[in-house]
Amino acid sequence: MVVKLDKVNVVVVGTGWAGGVVSAELAKAGYKVVALERGKNVVREDYIGVKDELRYTNRYEMMQNLAPETITSRNYMDENALPVRTRHEMMAGTDLGGGSVHWAGATYRWKAYDFEIRSKTIERYGKDKIPKDMTIQDWGITYDEMDKYYDKWEKTAGISGEIDPIGDKRSSDYPTPPMKQSPTVKLFIETTKKMGYHPYQVPSGNLSQTYTNPDGETINQCMFCSFCTQYGCDFGAKSDPLVTVIPTAMKTGNFVARTGSYVKRVLYSGDKATGVLYVDNMTGEEYEQPADVVVLAAFTFTNNRLLLLSGIGKPYNPKTLTGVIGRNFNAQFNITFLGARGYFKDKKFNSYMGAGALGGTLSDFAGDNFDHSKLNFINGGGIELRQYGNGAISTNHVPKGTPNWGPEFKKNSLYYTNRTLVAWYTMATMSYWHNFVDLDPTYTDRYDDPLLRITYKYTDQDKEMAKFGIEKSSEIMKEMGADIVDDDTVPEEFDHIYDGGHYAGGVIMGADPTTSAVNNYLQMWDMENLFVVGGSAFPQFAGHHPTATIGALGYRAAEGIEKYLKDGGLLVEQKRESSKV
Repeated sequence: MVVKLDKVNVVVVGTGWAGGVVSAELAKAGYKVVALERGKNVVREDYIGVKDELRYTNRYEMMQNLAPETITSRNYMDENALPVRTRHEMMAGTDLGGGSVHWAGATYRWKAYDFEIRSKTIERYGKDKIPKDMTIQDWGITYDEMDKYYDKWEKTAGISGEIDPIGDKRSSDYPTPPMKQSPTVKLFIETTKKMGYHPYQVPSGNLSQTYTNPDGETINQCMFCSFCTQYGCDFGAKSDPLVTVIPTAMKTGNFVARTGSYVKRVLYSGDKATGVLYVDNMTGEEYEQPADVVVLAAFTFTNNRLLLLSGIGKPYNPKTLTGVIGRNFNAQFNITFLGARGYFKDKKFNSYMGAGALGGTLSDFAGDNFDHSKLNFINGGGIELRQYGNGAISTNHVPKGTPNWGPEFKKNSLYYTNRTLVAWYTMATMSYWHNFVDLDPTYTDRYDDPLLRITYKYTDQDKEMAKFGIEKSSEIMKEMGADIVDDDTVPEEFDHIYDGGHYAGGVIMGADPTTSAVNNYLQMWDMENLFVVGGSAFPQFAGHHPTATIGALGYRAAEGIEKYLKDGGLLVEQKRESSKV
């Protein structure tokens, strides 16, 4: 029997940056908010003194358990998809704060070009520059409109940054200065400046100094302990929901976070959502949480699957190119982080000291900052060199050609410890009609609900851009003085490894309801009191990391939800241009 709970103003599914921002803003405005999180309750103190590489880097303790629920994956529509079984193959965050707790901290605004990519590409190069099978589209919002939301999120997160010398205009600087520049980062920046580029330090969610944000939450100064990526910060020095928006929401008295709550369906009557159905992971008891507004702010996979399971929105059909839910699946996969590794015979670096976003970068080859007229791709990516802080177990790089065991391996392994650096190209991924998500017809979860199925293959555009990025990264590594430079190899096909965490699309933004699921307030076209927030809204993926854009969209959505609660109705005028992709 389903237990029906008291109605609240807003129910939020997910407690990462997207759900945390929405929850905090609405609770501050006086609305009663319940957030549902499938994982367990955690606080910052749970991570104090926990620097266990085996436990977190190798065994992925902070990631979702794939036994009761996973995804299935295939490259082509005529193949049977198979389940992704290990956390190495698919890392999705869980527990209070979501994947935002174990992120590295690299923080970028996406470019004006990214938000209007189709229009701006056609304007500069003509319509023929866009391949026929590419389904990129404008977001229905511009960078200038997004600026204030980026700014608000950066101030909430306390981002420590240096402004991109060739970046788009912004209303204010980062709230804290860039991190202390290590010799490695200094070498990258000095070298690339001499090459005529415009390097700057990676804007960082690992803070350069102690900072109190506008909500009164204090984030501590980074200790360069190296345990950022795949770890919770035991110093409280990494911008995440556990030290920012979740405490802010709780202090209002209007917010409740229910952990161990697995949401199974969005409930609705006619064209209005009425709440959600969820099950308590400990007891197995089912609950209905009624609400005036439902917000799906979970991981991209979960947002898509809940809509498909609930029968909300028209599923995308790749054969007819109609429908919207599941369309334009895009992500940063292994091919998007390729570059070149350099080995230095006469230079040593303190590679075991670091932080997730300690690094240098440049955007000379990102977006449309460079001429694509003679290139076989559009968009681009940032080139990065980061000093994460090497791990004793996972870091053991040797030059290509070295045997993987024996005396020569041991000799090179010991010699090149602290003598190797890597630069890579964080490239954009465009959307295509053949890359999408739907429900798997064969495999189900523990509740006998279909798993989410991913259909994804690399394209010539992906491979050409990756080759370009490898060449540029290799040139930089040689100029930095590496004696041996090993270039990465471009894979022929996607290998079903979902270990980067940057997955997007399927519930995408736009101005046309026939090619988008949500408007620029993240409000469903088909159900006005249902908002779907997070990376699932990206129509395509830009050439930098997504967290700042997810946080900014959270503030945009929160503003829209407040407007809706006061006035009701669709918040954006619909434009209908075509019934097909």
